[in-house]
Amino acid sequence: MAATAGSSHPHTARQRQRRSSSRRQSCSSLGTACQALSALGYFQTLPLEIFQMVLSYLSVRDISMLSMVSKSISSHLVSYISSSSGNRRLLLQDFHNPQLPSKRGGASIVEHYRSLGLLLKRCTLLLPTKDRLKYIHRLLSEVSCFKLNGCSSPLQCSGLQCYGVFLQILTAGWDELECHRVFNFLCELSNLPRKVQTVVSSKPGSARKLEVRVRLYCRSVLLNHWVHRSDSAFWLTRILKPWPIVNQARLLYIIFGPVSSLDGHVVWQKMIEGPTDESCLQGLAEAIKLLYDIEAREWTADDVISLLDELSVVPREWLLENSARLLILSGNSICFTFLASKAVNGRAQELARLMVFLTLVCEKDLYCMDWAVKMMQKICKVFSTPGERNNFLQCVENAFAHMAMDMLQAVLAGGDRDAEDSSFFNLFHLMNAQASFHKEILYLTMGATTT
Repeated sequence: MAATAGSSHPHTARQRQRRSSSRRQSCSSLGTACQALSALGYFQTLPLEIFQMVLSYLSVRDISMLSMVSKSISSHLVSYISSSSGNRRLLLQDFHNPQLPSKRGGASIVEHYRSLGLLLKRCTLLLPTKDRLKYIHRLLSEVSCFKLNGCSSPLQCSGLQCYGVFLQILTAGWDELECHRVFNFLCELSNLPRKVQTVVSSKPGSARKLEVRVRLYCRSVLLNHWVHRSDSAFWLTRILKPWPIVNQARLLYIIFGPVSSLDGHVVWQKMIEGPTDESCLQGLAEAIKLLYDIEAREWTADDVISLLDELSVVPREWLLENSARLLILSGNSICFTFLASKAVNGRAQELARLMVFLTLVCEKDLYCMDWAVKMMQKICKVFSTPGERNNFLQCVENAFAHMAMDMLQAVLAGGDRDAEDSSFFNLFHLMNAQASFHKEILYLTMGATTT
């Protein structure tokens, strides 16, 4: 009995040990399965083909939400995006049709690429910037309309706009160092610096098609889609800063200057041949204000004023009326700083003529004339001596008189009826401008006297 009892005890112990070991192994394998299940969820049980079929029923924005569930899901989605079926689904290329062919009938192709940018931003979140850009390039390299010279009809194509929206969503929130890398990466892909070199060093209009492509690429890909002014200033600075100021002015005109409504080509003679309206100058004014803004840390006030001065002779000296209109559109601070720089540098006659044209623009464009009077008051305070100030005021009156005589002579010498009418209306507006300007001065001086 004793032997029996003794012999059964080790057997029972070994049996329990095996059961315990088996239980630990079961728990270990169950834990691994649980980890995989927690990473992929119920998708763990689906074959890859079925998983991709499920994705075809989700919107791009829904897929981007799904990518944040786990790293495993995200890697599966990266594989899907890189697959032929994912490419067909996500890389739509109907850029010459404003609406997507969708059964749900909704979003534009621009919105589609906005969502795609968010999806790839989330899927590549853990990659270094360099690797993210390489992956994006591999994915988008076959889309010809995303290239600077890729589309045969760029003015009728939304490809660059889609690319710009995609990049804006992808890079939103990145720090400046990363954005520098993005800009350098885009320059390398598009060969943008070489193309800019061509258009800024050639005779204006001699490379018209390339001017249009540079304009569209800079605006649609790099500039148009930013919400914050600091971002817009950063990208515009990246475009302009590598070049000397003469080339900066040429490039600024190419990107923001007036274009033909017929073929989209840059109109180089617009500021030289006759007065323009606000629509032709609004883009240039907004760009100047952007660079003058406190957010544009790489530009000083002197830099912007020098650029504005250089711009007014692209491709040759502008009509002073157009220069005055651009100053008004650029805002009070820029206008005053520009005029004050001429006062400080002793260019009183040039300043006086520009002051007269400011009053003419106020009259033509229906601005309050007291603005011009107050601006002249501020300019008068810049002069260091009463003699310099009085000389400037005399120059203003002489400029009014000389301009009136020149316009009257143009009316009398007018050959055809249209030219005569144009000269007459210019003279008419100048007389009204002078009268309104002096009326505001009288109000100001008489009011000061009576009080």
